[in-house]
Amino acid sequence: MQPLKIVIVGGGAAGFFAAIAAAKSNENASVILLEASRQLLAKVRISGGGRCNVTHALFEPKSFIQNYPRGSKALLGAFSRFQAQDTVNWFASEGVKLKTEADGRMFPTTDSSETIVDCLIKTALAYRVQIRTGEPVVWVNPELEASEDGNRFEILLKSGEILRCDKLLLATGSNPVGYRIAKQLGHQVEPTVPSLFTFNILDQELRELAGVSVDPVQLRLSVPGKPQLEQSGPLLITHWGLSGPAVLKLSAWGARIFHESGYKATVTINWLPDFNQDQLRKELVQIKSEYGKRAIALHRGTKLPHRLWQYLISRAGIDRETRWAELLKKDLNKLVQELTSGQFAIGGKGVFKDEFVTCGGIKLKEVNFKTMESRLVKGLYFAGEILDIDGITGGFNFQSAWTTAYLAGLAMGQELGIRS
Repeated sequence: MQPLKIVIVGGGAAGFFAAIAAAKSNENASVILLEASRQLLAKVRISGGGRCNVTHALFEPKSFIQNYPRGSKALLGAFSRFQAQDTVNWFASEGVKLKTEADGRMFPTTDSSETIVDCLIKTALAYRVQIRTGEPVVWVNPELEASEDGNRFEILLKSGEILRCDKLLLATGSNPVGYRIAKQLGHQVEPTVPSLFTFNILDQELRELAGVSVDPVQLRLSVPGKPQLEQSGPLLITHWGLSGPAVLKLSAWGARIFHESGYKATVTINWLPDFNQDQLRKELVQIKSEYGKRAIALHRGTKLPHRLWQYLISRAGIDRETRWAELLKKDLNKLVQELTSGQFAIGGKGVFKDEFVTCGGIKLKEVNFKTMESRLVKGLYFAGEILDIDGITGGFNFQSAWTTAYLAGLAMGQELGIRS
């Protein structure tokens, strides 16, 4: 009688979570986790500014999937089996408490990603997972020994060592090696492109307002020949252009459109989305009537930050020395236009801190989302970012990793039991 042999390629969040689930569900299984680099859980360490945004406090799957530009339909069933509340409970069972912030993001109460890193490594070791770093995989042979239970895989490491296993999980994130192996085994891969990124804006005067934030704004993305996309939420002006949740959400939903346009597009900003143009016009006319002797630049009439207000009136072609009583109707209309639908040229993309999320990956129709097993190769599993799934910022990408990894680990550990 030989123990079930499981190999997991990728030492990130999905790889560790799957390894633990597999080892936990089958105490006789031999579980090996391979990481090509010398550092484990690299993305976990830097996520959330070093605090690790573990998940999001939405505990109803139908609501949760609304935050995935790609993969929402496939995840609905998966979240019915393991969702955000289960993640919270899992970490609590391992002694890690999470807290919820005002925007729904959940972090460890320690505000340190090392808490999550230590928990995953400690738990994996407790369940006898063999963790091996500096072990790049060169290729995989899926037909070494076929049986009625599935394929036995042969894995060649860069060191020259050959490993054999009954179950193989690819949890390599956006690393090209994972896609290469998947293609070698017959899978199709949707081209990967950046998903979460900031906007480089060509307007130098706007960039000089770096540090100014507005909450909320409404954004509309325009690319010739493509449908327009809209998002709303907080916006932050930076020294290169625009950032903040509204921008990141728009970049995620428009990832492929942006890529196809060479990251050249137009973004229209409504700085005051609580007003339509008629309401705002009436509001400004009232201010003109009541505060006619005051300079427009000094008396804002809106809740916008002072520096931004001055920039916007200049952009509307209004002299900053102009008093409200002197404001012509045509200039008032220009101001309304600028406040509700000012257009800015996007000249490229920036990055979102040190976090890099892509859309694209293994085609979802080729994966059974009850077990995360390949529909093409028996015994091959996928979890995490290697799949064509990506969420907006806020803990959603980690949750899809926890969920797909847990389901894969459970299936790998339980399906075969002990091989003879």
